[in-house]
Amino acid sequence: MIMVSILTTLLGCFLTGIILSAPMGPIGILCIQRTLNKGRESGLYTGVGASLSDLFYCLLSGLGISIVTDFIDGHKDLLQVIGSAILLIYAIYLIVKRNTAANIKETNLDKKETHYRDLVSGFAFTLSNPLIIFLIFPLFARFGFPAGLPWPAIFIGYVLIFTGALCWWTMITYLVNKVRKHFNIRSMWIINIIIGTIILILSLYGLVSGIQSFIATQG
Repeated sequence: MIMVSILTTLLGCFLTGIILSAPMGPIGILCIQRTLNKGRESGLYTGVGASLSDLFYCLLSGLGISIVTDFIDGHKDLLQVIGSAILLIYAIYLIVKRNTAANIKETNLDKKETHYRDLVSGFAFTLSNPLIIFLIFPLFARFGFPAGLPWPAIFIGYVLIFTGALCWWTMITYLVNKVRKHFNIRSMWIINIIIGTIILILSLYGLVSGIQSFIATQG
């Protein structure tokens, strides 16, 4: 029975990785945009960065680092404003930069540097939304992780969280890349504007709601 319980918890860890990645928020839209513009590798590296950020927050939650979690809990409105502002700037850049799709060949000249930027930006954009930690807590509680587990199972659980997230981004970039060849440069430019506008709206909503919540708590 104990082994079955551990296996069930580990399966829950894998599902946690998928659940944390699945909501099609700004990072998901960004991953799709990069896959369409620069190919699957660019989108996948962005997803890897996002997965590492999710894993980072899972480690904070699971290890019970109270200083960090208390700071996030006490400043979640301010952090939401900062994260939304960063996304807002990127959305404006995406809309204004019309030659993004036309520069695909140039961006592929130095793939290592490009993929490094994709990974870092994916990590940074996801890290700028610390509110995800309040989704991690109930998921950990639901699947009974990591409390009461032996350390090898805890280690495997964190690996499975990252694996679940990575599987999600692998599937998304694979499906998007399949339809990528049907788009020309002009259609990709239009998609950039559409995706940039969606991110703009989401970031504005987050910015306004964050400011309102911050003002309310200060009052």
